[in-house]
Amino acid sequence: MEKINKIYGIKAVISDKKANEQPSFLSESETKGVRNFHTTVEGYKATPLVSLDNLAKELGVSKVYVKDESYRFGLNAFKGLGVTYAIAKVLCEKLDVDINSVSFDYFKSPEVAEKIKDMVFVTATDGNHGRAVAWAATQLGCKSIVYMPKDSSLRRLQHIKDAGADASILDVNYDDAVRKSKEKAEEIGGYIVQDTAWEGYEKVPNWICQGYTTMAAEALDQMKLEGVIRPTHVFLQAGVGSFAGGILGYYANIFKAQLPITTIVEPEKAACIYKSALANDDKPHAVTGDLDTIMAGLACGEPNTVTWEILRDFASAYVSCPDYVAARGMRVLANPIGSDEKVVSGESGAVGLGLVSLLMEREELKELKDKLQLDENSVILCFSTEGDTDPDHYKKVVYDGKNPSIFE
Repeated sequence: MEKINKIYGIKAVISDKKANEQPSFLSESETKGVRNFHTTVEGYKATPLVSLDNLAKELGVSKVYVKDESYRFGLNAFKGLGVTYAIAKVLCEKLDVDINSVSFDYFKSPEVAEKIKDMVFVTATDGNHGRAVAWAATQLGCKSIVYMPKDSSLRRLQHIKDAGADASILDVNYDDAVRKSKEKAEEIGGYIVQDTAWEGYEKVPNWICQGYTTMAAEALDQMKLEGVIRPTHVFLQAGVGSFAGGILGYYANIFKAQLPITTIVEPEKAACIYKSALANDDKPHAVTGDLDTIMAGLACGEPNTVTWEILRDFASAYVSCPDYVAARGMRVLANPIGSDEKVVSGESGAVGLGLVSLLMEREELKELKDKLQLDENSVILCFSTEGDTDPDHYKKVVYDGKNPSIFE
């Protein structure tokens, strides 16, 4: 591992690991039915892959693609992919049926609905995941309980309540909220649906990761329509690492030795993947404290123990970013150049593109740019994993130039 010193608050670790064995649970054969299942969920449609050609020219690269997940299932974020698949798998186990033989509507049929109506799904969230759990549970006639960490957005709390959950904000950080949800599920005989793994709790998080492969597959199909076989570079934001691990693990299986150069991006005050890579002992390491960042969906201090191994073995670099990097990405996407499309991207969705723009424009970041082999031939793929899930804060970041905490 090679550390790149802090510049503009940005710190990086370059990986020297060479992994040979792809994660089998994210292989094409293991995930081939995931997208088929998602097509049975009402409202399913592939989200847009936006080609920002004028921005690419401005930055001096070949292509910049942004997968816009704000259109997913009407939830303004990507989390419904993992949640619908994982909950369906939980139900299939309970009902002793094969998920490849059923649709999402199967669980709504009167006979099945009667069997599952008393099930309660419990989770902790910074917003998007909990809203998806509440929405999916309500769709199926089930109940849900959602805990949020302190200082969570009241707007996001209301979204979760509106989706049908019994939701509340606790006076603890995200990782402790996860522990509270686990305790609650055990207390009431509920089913915890958490998008992070720990020892003894891997099955459901792995199903959630498999659910995320749908957007990874969609992106490749959409790129091929433009004659692009694969991206050369992928930027993936990480909280606990489930999204990043799911996408990277799927691409590792697809591309094998031709895996794109993949950078994991985190907020500096919740950079548990960066910290784990920096330790260079192959183990996950936690970040503690308040995890204060505008990137609420990434404010997680303890890595998913399963996807950490994927990120450890297959990522090319790990970057810790101040909040202004995400704010910059939001503004770049909100103010397109020429005929480029506008992308409404929330705080957690825009940090990858924000980093790309800085790497290509700032001479002081040339060392990191060169290590990542970014140049005029680069085809860059970013995932905007949420829209304006807190509209007031989105406007504050994008339009309020007087807020020094989110500007350089």
